[in-house]
Amino acid sequence: MANDRIRNMQRELLSNNWYSLEKITFEYLRDDGVWEKQIRESYDRGNGAAILLYNIEKGKVVLTKQFRMPTYVNGNVDGMMIEVCAGLLEKGNAEETIKMEVEEETGYKIDRVKKVFESYMSPGSVTEILHFFIGAYEDGMKIGEGGGAEDETENIEVLELDFKKAIAMMESGEIKDAKTIMLLQYAQVQGIFDQ
Repeated sequence: MANDRIRNMQRELLSNNWYSLEKITFEYLRDDGVWEKQIRESYDRGNGAAILLYNIEKGKVVLTKQFRMPTYVNGNVDGMMIEVCAGLLEKGNAEETIKMEVEEETGYKIDRVKKVFESYMSPGSVTEILHFFIGAYEDGMKIGEGGGAEDETENIEVLELDFKKAIAMMESGEIKDAKTIMLLQYAQVQGIFDQ
């Protein structure tokens, strides 16, 4: 999977505290035939999965709310974010990971999910590919309180919202999380609640 337009790549580990941050120096062949030296930083936190839980009969979706420090330091006054359930892949298996995350974060035990697409979330600096899923839930699938894994200091609040309200919150800017916006818009475009 080599790229003929890249040569002399050198990697330097800058941080391995939480995940790994590398400085990558390389030469890139421009369209005009000139080799140009470039330096980039690349943050590798692994790949992840996200899911929109929906209930057509109730017209509702399940979202989560939790504190996100990076948003707080960038002007999100209370640091709280409303998001779809998501998590980093365990052993590379997106489908099994998202089922596990749903149970940990929301308390619902779901057995069927549908992968709808995948996306690089911030390709200029982050290596992560996110696998996007949707999954139906029913009240009888609730087997716990959710809130996240105790050892992950997540402190997650589970929200069950009318789909139309979630769309309005996205439009008003109350929901600002990219993966959540993408899945809500997917549900809207696909007419999941129009059936």
